Amino acid sequence: MTESTPLDPEDQKIVTLARSARARNGVPEGAAVRDETGRTYVAGAVDLDSLKLSALQTAVAMAVASGATSLEAAAVVSKADAVADDDRAAVRDLGGPGTPVLLAGPDGTVRVTVTAG
Repeated sequence: MTESTPLDPEDQKIVTLARSARARNGVPEGAAVRDETGRTYVAGAVDLDSLKLSALQTAVAMAVASGATSLEAAAVVSKADAVADDDRAAVRDLGGPGTPVLLAGPDGTVRVTVTAG
């Protein structure tokens, strides 16, 4: 994806939600996923002594716990340069290998789109 490629409004929505979760919770990354019915799940990272989940893993877990059976797309807002393999695996487990994962910077600009592959 390049800057000149317009983002689908539904994908822009999950990027915006992920960005707001990051800002609201003061965490290094925020994430959002959209399930097969169009419902969205938004999360920040969980960092407890007994439980550590990335923002995207938490969003996928929230979708599963709410009854989602598949994912249409996922977004992460982070300073990272790439989507972590564990994050892509969580999306792949629920959405399949072709599920798009958007990585945006803190300003909300999508830098790259990869598949859960």
